[in-house]
Amino acid sequence: MKLGCSRFLLSFHVLACLSAIWVLATADVPAAHRPGCQAKCGEVDIPVPFGIGEQCALHNGFNLNCTSINGATKPFSGDFEVTKISVPDGKAWMNTTTISWQCYSESTGGMTHYKGWADFTGTPFWISEVDNKIFVIGCNTLAYMMGSSYLIGCKSTCDDTLMDGTCSGAGCCQVDVPTGVRFYNGNFDQSYNNTEIWHYSRCSYMVLMEKAAFNFRTSYVGSTVFYNAYNGTVPLVLNWRAGRLTCDEAQKNMSSYACVSGHSACVNTTGDKPGYRCTCSDGYEGNPYIQNGCQDIDECLQNATICGSGMCENTAGHYTCSCRRGKNWTNGNCQSRFPVMPVVGTTVGLVALVIALACACMIQERRKLQKMKRDYFRQHGGLILFDEMRSKQGISFKIFTEEELQEATNRFSEQQVLGQGGYGTVYKGILEGNVEVAVKRCKTADEQQKKEFGKEMLILSEVNHRNIVKLLGCCLEVEVPMLVYEFVPNGTLFQLIHGNHGLRISLATRLGIAHESADALSYLHSSASTPILHGDVKSSNILLDRDNKAKVADFGASILAPTDKSQFITLVHGTCGYLDPEYMQTNLLTDKSDVYSFGVVLLELLMAKLPFNFDPDVPAHEKSLSMMFTYAMKDNKLDQILDAEIKDGDNIEIIEEIAELAMRCLEMCGDNRPSMKEVAEKLDSLRKVMQHPSVQRNPEEMECLLGEPSSTASSTITSAEYFSIEKKAVNGLQSGR
Repeated sequence: MKLGCSRFLLSFHVLACLSAIWVLATADVPAAHRPGCQAKCGEVDIPVPFGIGEQCALHNGFNLNCTSINGATKPFSGDFEVTKISVPDGKAWMNTTTISWQCYSESTGGMTHYKGWADFTGTPFWISEVDNKIFVIGCNTLAYMMGSSYLIGCKSTCDDTLMDGTCSGAGCCQVDVPTGVRFYNGNFDQSYNNTEIWHYSRCSYMVLMEKAAFNFRTSYVGSTVFYNAYNGTVPLVLNWRAGRLTCDEAQKNMSSYACVSGHSACVNTTGDKPGYRCTCSDGYEGNPYIQNGCQDIDECLQNATICGSGMCENTAGHYTCSCRRGKNWTNGNCQSRFPVMPVVGTTVGLVALVIALACACMIQERRKLQKMKRDYFRQHGGLILFDEMRSKQGISFKIFTEEELQEATNRFSEQQVLGQGGYGTVYKGILEGNVEVAVKRCKTADEQQKKEFGKEMLILSEVNHRNIVKLLGCCLEVEVPMLVYEFVPNGTLFQLIHGNHGLRISLATRLGIAHESADALSYLHSSASTPILHGDVKSSNILLDRDNKAKVADFGASILAPTDKSQFITLVHGTCGYLDPEYMQTNLLTDKSDVYSFGVVLLELLMAKLPFNFDPDVPAHEKSLSMMFTYAMKDNKLDQILDAEIKDGDNIEIIEEIAELAMRCLEMCGDNRPSMKEVAEKLDSLRKVMQHPSVQRNPEEMECLLGEPSSTASSTITSAEYFSIEKKAVNGLQSGR
């Protein structure tokens, strides 16, 4: 193995520090507790911020109960047993009831179920995405967990040979845990594992647990061996934070600041919500949550050979090495002194050699970097894209360099983040000339997508519609390409509807946004040079400009989404409440999938409610906005679910028309749904009627609609009379008139 140039330049420093770092990493630091508080419960150390009893804990979230069970004393946090606590890592290990199962019952002739769960909402804990995984065990079993912005799971089969220790789809599959999860509830898709396979796979399981504690055994499949092996509970690793504020915010109030020890430091926690925890500074160890909890590490005492043949002197947070008289500390050891002139000459020569090697390394590294960027550029179809751009004059599309986008986004600073989704993170950037843009860094792309990326960018660059966020360019010289869009300043439709801003949203504004969004989707489906399916229509993907004009965003998501059917079946991603039920069954995305999702957006505009309710106390038919709406329409109770701000007797006919259109969009069978072009045309006509409540019709047209002499039908009519005439005409056509 060759030593890289950058490693060469740092080698002396690394060699000097390796021993000290190893000692710090392997030191067994005892738990620290407050005077008068219980230091242990059974065999488990209870360090601050945790405590047995509220008076011993930093706050109520760290309050543990020390309980005696079958003669053994164990600590509990709520219903879960705590088996280990680590202050330096900010982690806690608990035994939890996260095993979900379904088994065939011979007595009932059907399947029985149990949903394992873990809920850390409102506590300092969240599930570690690094130390845990989701495992599904069984034959022909599809299981998943879901939250407010994700749905994730996998499918295990018994088509291949099952092997102990191998969890890759045959009898067992696994999937990573999303970041920042605080609630777990396992679910099974009943259309997969059923009573037809009970004779060889009686039980199936889904479990969220510590990945280091799981080892697949073939005996787990189709029996209760797995459940019995863990006695119904499994180990789970949790991250925890000392407080809900960031470090900067927490340090403004030192009376409640948790990092009370000298030589302690504050660390911002990662995840969907801000927070912080404490750690001892470099060269110190102990507990930063108590006074004088961080003590200096005596490196000289811990490692007698840390200075080789020299003398070691411990200092605050570090140590120094020196030699006895007549020797110098050189290259990590004591060496005899040489005459001054040879030493100077040797030193100058070494310095010159190091400078020459450094320059050579810098040149070599720069060449490697340029070659890597050229390889990425070709891999993503950059040459094809360049040729096509030259052949199509006037195309407003730019290929950006990585350096340009780093400078525009302040090196992709967290302060520039506009939002995060299943496909990547979006940053606000400012290009040369003070041009505001949105830069999207995608997460992953497979090899086939990388090859087709240049062609797909050319298709997307030709999308030109006033209600679609314009794709300005892309960056191809990185491992996963980045996209550059125009910046839309007024937030999302989701924020407008559900945000606590105190603004009243009129029906006219809602109808305008709906029409403009539908017109944009109709353009993608029907008028783009190559039809484009959006794939993720939702209110948070509809942006608003300063005049509340709609602009559909993220329309290229399906370009970067998995296209292989097996990937869709094994790993299902989506947004709860918007997913097309037909897509969930077939795993095939169509233009009617976008129509269904847009129907849910129409319901949000009418009802001002979230698309999915995760409250376990809410009845099943009220969890989904589409189900609640469907029940209300069937019971003729539309007025009971409408947003109070749009309940207006003058516009009730328009609201009813929008509701009927939404019902058509939400048909279970995609073939029965209208096209986006039909939806846009219907909303356009409703918008015109609302803008001009008094409609003037020519005599011949009115006579055709009413079946009456033109002298009767030539007057000006109101919008309510217009809808009455329209329905009368439709009924006449249906009856053969």
